Amino acid sequence: MIFDDHDVTDDWNLSAAWEAAVYDHPFSRRIVGNALIAYLFCQGWGNDPDGLAEPLRASREWLDSAAGDGSFDCQRHDRLVTRLLRFTGWGYTIDSTPRLVVLDTRTRRWRSERRQHHPSGLMDWEALSEFQQALLGEPSVIIVSPAPIFGVKLIEGIQRLFTWFGKPLLVDAENWMAHPGAARTMLNILRHSRTPQRYVILSGDVHYSFVYAITIRQRRNSPQMWQITSSGLKNTFPDTLLDWFDRLNRWLYAPWSPLNWLTKRRRMLIEPYCPERSSKGERLWNRAGIGQVKLDAEGAPTEVMQLGADDCDTRFDKARR
Repeated sequence: MIFDDHDVTDDWNLSAAWEAAVYDHPFSRRIVGNALIAYLFCQGWGNDPDGLAEPLRASREWLDSAAGDGSFDCQRHDRLVTRLLRFTGWGYTIDSTPRLVVLDTRTRRWRSERRQHHPSGLMDWEALSEFQQALLGEPSVIIVSPAPIFGVKLIEGIQRLFTWFGKPLLVDAENWMAHPGAARTMLNILRHSRTPQRYVILSGDVHYSFVYAITIRQRRNSPQMWQITSSGLKNTFPDTLLDWFDRLNRWLYAPWSPLNWLTKRRRMLIEPYCPERSSKGERLWNRAGIGQVKLDAEGAPTEVMQLGADDCDTRFDKARR
C-alpha cells in the first residue's frame, strides 16, 4: 500500500548522514529514483491517481522522449529523479468509513540538524501537521504506519543504546520514539481532544506480530487505540533472540516498573494481547503470515488474526489481568 525501506534499499533515509552519502553520488541517487519510478507506475498510480497526477505527467513526458532504439536521455532522466525525490504527496487518504490514512514515513523525514548520524524522525513537523488535519472531525480512523507507532519498549531501548554508541545502522534504529520531536508531535496528535476517539494502527516492518490496546492514563473519555502489527510473509525474527526480548520486556517494563516513566509513552496505558497458541506470558508472535482484522460498525476491532504462511492461523485475544 505504501513503500518502506526494503521496497527501495535497506535503511532508506534512516539519517541525514545516510541521505548525504546516497544522494550526493549519481549512481546511488539514480537507484533510489528508479525505485520511485517503479513504485509510481506499479503501485502509487492505483493508490491515488489524482494526487499523483503531476509526477505521472512528468514521467509520461520522460517516456515519450525515448529515442528510436529505446534509450533515454540521461539529463531528462536525472531531472525526473530529482522531481520525484522532492515530491511530498506519496501518502494518501481514502474517505471510507472509517477513514483510511496511509502515512509516508520515508521521504518526509524530520532530520536531526546537530547529530546527522542519529535516526531521523519518520515524518517531519509539516507532514505531521497535515496528518492531524486529515483526522479532525472523524470519529474513527485506520492509520497505516509501516513502522509501529507503539513498538516493543525493550527493543527500542536497545536501538537507542546503539545510536548512543554511533551505530544506528547496525540495528535499524528507526522507530517513532527514536526522534524526540517526531515522537512528541505524534503522541500529542493522538491525545488531542479534537482527533478521533478510535484509532486502529496497522503496521509491519519488524518481522514479528503483536497487538496492543492503548488508552491515556487518568483521563476520562480517553480515545481507544489499537496497535496491530503483522509479520512479513517470509522473514521472521531469530526465535531464541525474540523469546528473550519478549521475556525481558515483560519483566523490565511491567506495569509497576519505574522504567516506564523513562519512556515517552509514560502517559499511555498499553495492554498487550496474547496469541492463542502462545506459551505462558508470550506476547510477540514469531510466525510469517498476513494480518487480518475485522472491525465493528464504529471502527473498533472485533477479531485480530495472523493467517500463517504455514497454514496455521492464530487469533490474538486480550490478556487477562
